[in-house]
Amino acid sequence: MDAHLRAGVAIYNAGDYHAAHDAWESHWLDLESGTADERFLHGLIQFTAAVFHARNTNWSGATGLAASARDYLADLDGPYRGVDVGTVRRYLSVLAADPAVSERRRPPALTYDGDRLALTDLGFESTAVAAAVFAAEYGYDESVVDDAAAYARADLDDGTTESPFVTFLFDFVRDQSNRDIIAQRLSEHVRRRRSRERDVLGLFE
Repeated sequence: MDAHLRAGVAIYNAGDYHAAHDAWESHWLDLESGTADERFLHGLIQFTAAVFHARNTNWSGATGLAASARDYLADLDGPYRGVDVGTVRRYLSVLAADPAVSERRRPPALTYDGDRLALTDLGFESTAVAAAVFAAEYGYDESVVDDAAAYARADLDDGTTESPFVTFLFDFVRDQSNRDIIAQRLSEHVRRRRSRERDVLGLFE
């Protein structure tokens, strides 16, 4: 859960409010309904959705989600799993009453263990989660990103000190302005690695 939680916090802080919930959703769906962790992630997912709708002037969507998210987080002591849910709840109360507040000031940053996480603060596993989220959100080939993460893990397990897959995944997440060219180069590396794997398998068939 930690890698997904950190990734979603950093994506949200980067201003990708719509994408942030994808880092949490797959994990949330596997949790038992009504547990503290389930309510926590459900509340965060609806919080980011409320912020997204408010920033796009969908006032009714923002207020409904803000009220619902506040209810999910109501009984959680903060910080919960390192996230300052108290700040989130206070903002949700303001947003539910006045969604246009989003036009006057930016929503509060999320903190994790007291730190305002940025994409550059993420380790490899959280970066891999964020890369998958951005691929899905912005229409990149998700299979390339998934394979790149698998190859990166294999390289790290083998003690490879300069894996191109690790490097390109970090760059893909952190460098939005050059993401298209990074995705293209990552795809080329994945295609070559896939080809080598097929060649090796062919030797044993």
